Amino acid sequence: MLDWLLNGTIQVGDGYLSVREVVGNLFGLGSALLGMRRLVWAWPVGLVGNVLLFTVFVSGELSNAVSEPLWGQAGRQVMFAVASLYGWWRWARLRRDGGATDGGAISPRWASGPERLGLLAMAAIGYGLAYALLQQIGSWGPRTEAWILAGSLLATYGMARGWVEFWLLWIAVDVVGVTTLVHAGYYPTAGMYLFYGGFCVIGFAAWWRAERRTSSAVGAVPPVELTSQQGVTA
Repeated sequence: MLDWLLNGTIQVGDGYLSVREVVGNLFGLGSALLGMRRLVWAWPVGLVGNVLLFTVFVSGELSNAVSEPLWGQAGRQVMFAVASLYGWWRWARLRRDGGATDGGAISPRWASGPERLGLLAMAAIGYGLAYALLQQIGSWGPRTEAWILAGSLLATYGMARGWVEFWLLWIAVDVVGVTTLVHAGYYPTAGMYLFYGGFCVIGFAAWWRAERRTSSAVGAVPPVELTSQQGVTA
């Protein structure tokens, strides 16, 4: 079974698909589904997919396509693993403290103004650093891969923080990712990116609804009123 997972292929017409590529993406999908429900298991499931997909992108010969390694995509899996460990720790801690009132590990919220400015600054700096690095190591498409790398890391961090906006970041990553992966010949992963794009719209709506329920519940709690029963004297 282990040999099949690491070295197996799935015949598709005159070509083949790497088993690691397909299984890794299935773990990624499972992580997204669990994340939509705000369950802690989203993080360890995602980590398994990160390991498998790292081996996919770093080899450069997959999906019946022979090309240079996609170092941006491979590095993205490493960054995912680091961010996922943080998210796993944070969600598990919040869950132990009681979690959200609807059973999720975390209560979604919109990022504040300063937090959004911080995201924009990190996006600009992250893209610049990733682009410079990928140019040096000879990635297949540094301009698009730099955004995929920086945007994915920010989206994962936003998910760990419980910001509703992280779904929008994923959609922006998916739009670029589908085109890049099709050109590189990584068709199963490109198909998963396309599916993720639609799924992210659903996830965004689910987290938005959860955020509105939480806000409404907080607003519905009446303030504590201190009243004194005093007699009226004539």
